Amino acid sequence: MQVNWTGVFPAVATQMNEDGSIDFDMTAHQIEALIKAGVDGLVMLGSVGENAALEPEEKIAVLKLAVEVTNGRIPVLSGVAENSTQAAIRYVQKCEELGADGLMLLPGMIYTADPRENIEHFRSVAAKTKLPIMIYNNPGAYRIDIKPEEFNQLADVKNLVAIKESSGDPRRITDIYNACGDRFVLFCGMDDLVMETQVLGAVGWISGFTDAFPQESVALWKLLSEGKYKKALEIYRWFTPVLHMDVHAKLVQYIKLAQEMTGVGKAHVRAPRLPLVGEEMERIRSTIQKAIDTRPKL
Repeated sequence: MQVNWTGVFPAVATQMNEDGSIDFDMTAHQIEALIKAGVDGLVMLGSVGENAALEPEEKIAVLKLAVEVTNGRIPVLSGVAENSTQAAIRYVQKCEELGADGLMLLPGMIYTADPRENIEHFRSVAAKTKLPIMIYNNPGAYRIDIKPEEFNQLADVKNLVAIKESSGDPRRITDIYNACGDRFVLFCGMDDLVMETQVLGAVGWISGFTDAFPQESVALWKLLSEGKYKKALEIYRWFTPVLHMDVHAKLVQYIKLAQEMTGVGKAHVRAPRLPLVGEEMERIRSTIQKAIDTRPKL
């Protein structure tokens, strides 16, 4: 199965009201702003989308909204982060009904599965949908590290087409190529490794802080794709203090605060996440404000 997934795919935040309910109007506004900025696709309901904090019917409503607002202009993928394989199967089948263009599939949540169990999970979910699937590897967040040789064991599953690599080790890009050749489309999954992984062969970037700085993110990726590394490095160095926040446990709070400060979203999150306070709030706000004040000319 071939897909044309390349470029900047923001991990889209699910916008909330102050009481923790979903703000569908602001979510739609955010999607339009991202499309206008030139992103190449959307990943709804990932970690930044607060997937684990949403009820099943809320996930469906958010994805339905994204498909309707996007209206075929760019691909819409949905994160799949369920506790059981059967729950993941039910959800991906609903995604297919709603018109999603693809899926970003995580290992089963809560239970720390071994490689045999992970491979069976991916195979079982893939067998129940025709949609193309990106496997998401993020051992820091989800305690399961999918190794290059394990991806190779999945190479025969035709609709497993891509990998979001978020191990934090840019050497993995080369290791996956060496293990699997060009079988999988490779995406950078950590904002502060985008330049390193693009140079090594990643063809796309699933980015959290694109939500707040979409024009700069698109410009950075364009320069990298064109091999204009000197100019790209200027933007990357400006951006990196903010991008480091993407790998923190409170990335959702940080990204949403940046969205509020740049006028493309709200800082509200859903419990158990709480708003930032005190020294942490001042430190994060200061870093974001510095980036806003020193934005590069594009």
